[in-house]
Amino acid sequence: MRADARRNRERILVAARAVFAEHGIDAPMATVARRAGVGVATLYRHFPTRDALVRGAFAQQMETCARALTEALAAPDPWQGFQQLVETVCTLQREERGFPAAFVAAFPESTSEHAQSRQRAERDFTTLVRRAQASGALRADFHPSDLAVVLLAHCGLVTALPDDGAASRRLVAYLLQSFRTDTANKPLPPPTALTLRSLPIATDSSQGQRPPRA
Repeated sequence: MRADARRNRERILVAARAVFAEHGIDAPMATVARRAGVGVATLYRHFPTRDALVRGAFAQQMETCARALTEALAAPDPWQGFQQLVETVCTLQREERGFPAAFVAAFPESTSEHAQSRQRAERDFTTLVRRAQASGALRADFHPSDLAVVLLAHCGLVTALPDDGAASRRLVAYLLQSFRTDTANKPLPPPTALTLRSLPIATDSSQGQRPPRA
């Protein structure tokens, strides 16, 4: 790739992350091209589809998630692995406001290699949950679908308060403490039917808006 083409590609990726943070991953491709200062044809030469652009824009974050899951499974202490995985994904949600929707978009309903990646990630996370429960640290009634609940709750917070890292970290700490066996004073209601694919996360223009001040 020529140097000017590499520069155009990088400008497109930077612009895409900014536009997706403001307007969601359904924002017009032309808006991304305009923000990047390139023509629409140039954008499509680098990224022929929206899916390719979304994956390109957040490739580093997706790789971080995949690496975090691998490291969590390899951790000698399953609870520590579980905790670090949740903290890593929530940190990415906080730092890249367009990432939550991109994360969900990486789990499509299809028979493609993306679906295989999704199934492997879901299987690995379930294995991590079972190990943490077997160690006695993670409460026995935690269900793998509870991760979707965590991400949805945290996404709502960081969408409303995008600059409040302290609130984000405090919420994650509260949630993790509630998942420990030694805090399970009463049984939970039945698990939700939510999955990562069904999360209604930040796909509209309200994603980057702040709540009105009192």
